[in-house]
Amino acid sequence: MNKKNIPVSYFEEKIETMPHEDLNILMLERLKKTLKYVYQNVPFYKEKFDDAGVNANIDLIKNMKDLQNFPFTFKSDLVNNYPFGLFSSPLTDIVRIHASSGTTAKPIIASYTKKDLKVWADLMSRVFYACGLNKNDIAQNAYGYGLFTGGLGFHYGAENIGMTVVPMSSGFTERQFAMMKDIGVTALFCTPSYALFLSEELPKYIEDVSKLKLKKGIFGAEPWSNELRIKIENLLNIDAYDIYGLSELIGPGVAFECEYKSGLHINEDNFYPEIIDPKTGDILPEGELGELVLTNLNQEAMPLIRYRTRDITSLNREKCKCGRTFARMKKIKGRTDDMIIIKGVNVFPSQIESVIFDFDFLEPVYMIELYTDNLLDRINILIETKAEIYNIGDKKLDEITSMLQYKIHELIGIKSKVTIVPPKTLERSQGKSKRIKDLRKKL
Repeated sequence: MNKKNIPVSYFEEKIETMPHEDLNILMLERLKKTLKYVYQNVPFYKEKFDDAGVNANIDLIKNMKDLQNFPFTFKSDLVNNYPFGLFSSPLTDIVRIHASSGTTAKPIIASYTKKDLKVWADLMSRVFYACGLNKNDIAQNAYGYGLFTGGLGFHYGAENIGMTVVPMSSGFTERQFAMMKDIGVTALFCTPSYALFLSEELPKYIEDVSKLKLKKGIFGAEPWSNELRIKIENLLNIDAYDIYGLSELIGPGVAFECEYKSGLHINEDNFYPEIIDPKTGDILPEGELGELVLTNLNQEAMPLIRYRTRDITSLNREKCKCGRTFARMKKIKGRTDDMIIIKGVNVFPSQIESVIFDFDFLEPVYMIELYTDNLLDRINILIETKAEIYNIGDKKLDEITSMLQYKIHELIGIKSKVTIVPPKTLERSQGKSKRIKDLRKKL
């Protein structure tokens, strides 16, 4: 595709292309208002601000960087204040509640006023326009509906611009393809893991993928590599886009790719991003890899201040070729809680994925096992090959194993064991994939 000739469209052009000076004024105004709002309405934040000695500094904030003087909010804070402890609005003004799994039996609550739902729908509408979708498209929404924010977030955002929505949710594979074919679906919304699953299942139901009208896919809710993007695009014959969001802040729509795919545009008028050293909490310079921290700037029900997402990425504040001026973040490299430390080296599943997806004779499914041998932590990577390769025999599999061990060692800097397993051995995911199995606790 010739990137110079990409047609660019916006849902809210004035805001999405706002000069940095004007955008900073808008963000600063919203930041001060939000900090005062939570201080006055959320006892948790009043106590945190008082303890940190920043309660009197709200009116003295001169720029967005002054936010670094305020304390972080952690996922554990949401668990400990379950269910309503972080609500800024009275329950009578809350019109919807979502939830996701927490670190204990208690879920993580997300709440919305009527205004919040309108803001959310508008943010998702920005996403669709940036990906080249409009009211003429028919979208198959295979995100889960219910307490998970993905399904309804995509649904109402698509309806907001007049798009036709097929609310499929995941599962019912045969019906997924029947609807795509019979209705003429042009866009698919789901997790990248489920998109991969559908890619593998497609030949069973559709003889010629070119007969489908499917042209775009927007996939999120978990980190995924560019190698996986290419594989899905080739198998489904579509253009695939990344989207980022967290239930705690609003859901999908925090950041999104445009048709240039040169980073994810953060909706900065609603979410202020910082990158910190996950160990020290210090702000890192622009372009450096670290943990993403986000602050709600335009939410009524439950704005969070300096929320530590645990997602690893970096920021770029240069204006994109599409004309948008929002800060861009790189695709999520991994999560601080998914990061594996072996022999003092930080390893992310996405690094291993990038090696596996380089080879067409490997199935795009893998599992990382952590185990202990002679009191030392070890790593074993289980990988499937295509059936025709697996059936050639042990000699060929030994060659592949040695080659993969070398490639992975070259990339991550430590030796790992690679185990080739028969096709269709590893579990396929119809939601978020689980790539790591820690066996060390059993030893």
